[in-house]
Amino acid sequence: MEPIRGEAIPVVDSLEVLEGSIGSIARSARWVLRGTTSNERYATRREHDELVARQEPLGRPHATRAALIPVRKSAAWWELAQDERRAIFEDRSRHIAIGLEYLPAVARRLHHCRELPGEQFDFLTWFEYAPEHTDAFEALVRRLRSTEEWTYVEREIDVRLALRGGLARR
Repeated sequence: MEPIRGEAIPVVDSLEVLEGSIGSIARSARWVLRGTTSNERYATRREHDELVARQEPLGRPHATRAALIPVRKSAAWWELAQDERRAIFEDRSRHIAIGLEYLPAVARRLHHCRELPGEQFDFLTWFEYAPEHTDAFEALVRRLRSTEEWTYVEREIDVRLALRGGLARR
């Protein structure tokens, strides 16, 4: 676990990923991050269709590496109009185009948290990949972090995980 920008979160030995509506969280949890999946807010129809066509599902048995990267963007980002954010996100930073280059090796899912009460991040990004694609994943995050879009990130934590035979979800 490495804080890339901003304050860290407490180190834990393991984590549990819960999908869907959950009842209670174990009292022993050191931290809880919540998010919801949504439409791709900055993707065009063509980009969406290409992502769907090339994206492999999460939970592939050979994808035994994962990364959870919570991100919070600055107030300056959220003060921009939607078209201004799209221009930075894709026209200049090429976020979607870069991500497409790493599909299907790196599967991903974005969770939105900004609208959830009490959440400390705007997005939870989850990635899964096979060990032989570790270098590709490192290149992906390095390229994204070098873009104009990332100048608006004020907090980012990089949590790496080794999965045993794929991630068991409940």
